Amino acid sequence: MAGRHGPIDLILAAAASLLMLLAVRPAQAREVVDFPDYRYQPGTILIRTAERKLYYIAAPGQALRYTIAVGKAGKQWRGVKYVEELQVDPAWSPPAEVRRDNPRLPDVIPGGAPNNPMGARVIGLGPGGQYAIHGTNNPRSVGTAASYGCFRMYNSDVIDLYARVRMGTPVIVMP
Repeated sequence: MAGRHGPIDLILAAAASLLMLLAVRPAQAREVVDFPDYRYQPGTILIRTAERKLYYIAAPGQALRYTIAVGKAGKQWRGVKYVEELQVDPAWSPPAEVRRDNPRLPDVIPGGAPNNPMGARVIGLGPGGQYAIHGTNNPRSVGTAASYGCFRMYNSDVIDLYARVRMGTPVIVMP
């Protein structure tokens, strides 16, 4: 019967449409995953540098997993820090170590500038303020060992994480 579709035909058509949408939808760097390690309270950030992944514990047994860039060889660290700074479109002043490696950098790169390596958001870690979780103007570096010890994220992901964290959020960095 031309023009009539049974329930099976409709289900198959819907499945085909869904597959086409999934095929053209860009992959997201963040995803919800099972996280059966119950030592960490919801709201905690756990970074596993060897995996190049950041986990935001969303609920007992569940986390948001983000792909990140980690420190270059010799620049990685481990320990516990706490969120002590939250900034939108931060300006960036190159630290002395970065300036030694690239003396032509300006003293300050304004927030929102295309050459600002801090990207759209900064989640500053302390005590000390030496390290941060931040966006990047070099998205190809995400998933690599590229920084001086900070953790780089895609701008869309750091915006998402920034909306979830609060001052004092614990950040646990492990190998």
